[in-house]
Amino acid sequence: MAVLTQDELNKLLWNAADSARGVVDSSIFKDYILAFLFFKYISDIKQAEVKKLKARYGDDKDRIALKLKNARFVLPEGATFSDIYENQNADNIGELLNIALHKIEEANGPLHDIFTVDFNSQSVLGQTSQRNKMLRDMIGDFSKVDLSEVDGDLLGNAYMYLIERFGSDAGKKAGEFYTPKVVASLLAKLAMPKPGDRICDPTCGSGGLLLLAGEEVEKQDSRDYALYGQEKTGATYNLARMNMFLHHKDSARLEWGDTLNNPLLKEDEKLMQFDVIVANPPFSLDKWGEKHLENDIYHRFDRGMPPASKGDYAFISHMIATAKEKSGRVAVIVPHGVLFRGSSEGRIRQALIKENLLDAVIGLPAGLFQTTGIPVAILIFDKSRQEGGKNQERKDVLFIDASKEFKAGKNQNTLEPEHITKIFETYKNRSEIEKFSHLASFDEIEENDFNLNIPRYVDTFEEEEEIDLSAVKAEIADLELQLKTVQAQMKDYLDELGV
Repeated sequence: MAVLTQDELNKLLWNAADSARGVVDSSIFKDYILAFLFFKYISDIKQAEVKKLKARYGDDKDRIALKLKNARFVLPEGATFSDIYENQNADNIGELLNIALHKIEEANGPLHDIFTVDFNSQSVLGQTSQRNKMLRDMIGDFSKVDLSEVDGDLLGNAYMYLIERFGSDAGKKAGEFYTPKVVASLLAKLAMPKPGDRICDPTCGSGGLLLLAGEEVEKQDSRDYALYGQEKTGATYNLARMNMFLHHKDSARLEWGDTLNNPLLKEDEKLMQFDVIVANPPFSLDKWGEKHLENDIYHRFDRGMPPASKGDYAFISHMIATAKEKSGRVAVIVPHGVLFRGSSEGRIRQALIKENLLDAVIGLPAGLFQTTGIPVAILIFDKSRQEGGKNQERKDVLFIDASKEFKAGKNQNTLEPEHITKIFETYKNRSEIEKFSHLASFDEIEENDFNLNIPRYVDTFEEEEEIDLSAVKAEIADLELQLKTVQAQMKDYLDELGV
């Protein structure tokens, strides 16, 4: 098989996914196609290992078995893609696929319960004839590529490409598993992770934001970082696990559960502490569990209990509680209501500002998300501003209005590289730019009753050009005269024609 480019691999894999579009909802079928991609990946690399060992050790089965025992994945007898391909015309192909995946889970501890989809599901994939045709089309498409021959970065990128395409198809449901890459890239840069950092996303979705934060460290010629995440939805949690394996981040620690009501990233029964936390939590989550957390044993809500109908500050409070004292950083995407809503949210916001934890408020353009057309903001909290931290003398808050920094699209706006660079450089240098950014003192924020609505701090008003009313009046008179002349000429022409 020829070596594939990134675009060719993306197209091939999307064609495989395309076999069920219109038959099965994209937000559901993504779980099937991405699980199958992962199965094909581990099958191909395992069979490539066997081929190399046979070429080296010939018929020495014991030597080969010993080498395979220490390999990254174990592939049981009868559980390869080749086995499935050979049996693709069987009436029970979905059942055979389920059996193969279950064998792989049992043989590989790190892959326990990773394949949660049922390839024999009538309720999801339809009646036998429809289901089998769909599976055979998918198997045929995947047989066209040997994933052991694909560069690891290409395959990881292709996985994220598929998630992005499924996100576009899934519409509002996409928010459960996907943050647009341009927004995630900006957030990862603003978090400024460094070598040696523990990086966490407490609402990690399919893991893309975590991986981008890790890439920011790798840009500094270091692979010294650790990734942690928690995800509430089981199918999405498994997408994240596969994503980590495909990107060779096998050591990433991901947990399945409700971060607010059952935080699982702990050490010695205390919340684990992180250097960097990045997140795109659900916007204004209703019924997030405040009734059960009034006496939170981790003291995350000592500044106040967020309202039952809006969980934004619940997630923020959790993230700040898990950021390392005097050094931890939090970069989180929020709806604009977080900046100005009153009552308990206002009290929590005021407490965070008085504690000197808020470092920046960045307003983004509208239309960047599939899930909502409203503009959103990024809040950055920095515990190095605490007493004893390296930025303890910093008392101002940087406001950036980037609402006009975008490229318009038909269905969705996007951020171009120059937009991301402008926002990041302004933040990093804490620059004041007319009509774009402003450093607000504590007194200024206090005078605004701790309301963080960006227009209160960044004046983007553009004065309209003064209109010369006399000139306009003269122009109208001239046009009226021209109109009378044309009407007179028209009358003459009509008279000549006898009309």
